[in-house]
Amino acid sequence: MAKRGGFPGGAMPGNMSNLMKQAQRMQRQMEEGQKELESREFTASVGGGAVEVAVNGKKELLRVKLMEDIVDPEDIETLQDSIVAAVNEAMRQADEASAALMGKMTGGLGGLPF
Repeated sequence: MAKRGGFPGGAMPGNMSNLMKQAQRMQRQMEEGQKELESREFTASVGGGAVEVAVNGKKELLRVKLMEDIVDPEDIETLQDSIVAAVNEAMRQADEASAALMGKMTGGLGGLPF
């Protein structure tokens, strides 16, 4: 009975081998890009700079800076809202950078044979 499927000698054809090399190269590039992204800092401020926050690419809050004017014991809600708005904006910036990195890395996938 004849053997079905596979490749002679068990070796991959040239195209498959090249495809595997390309996938490994892309994986290395993704890892390098992810490390770079994680080390970046994203800063956002609201209220004319009254509240400023910084997050990193891992979406960890690094710093909160408050101007004295924003600290009003009679209006704590404004301070709270300002902090939330600044953190959300910094996180959005980190998300956009991550999406841009992914788009850059996967942009070449259109030429793959599947």
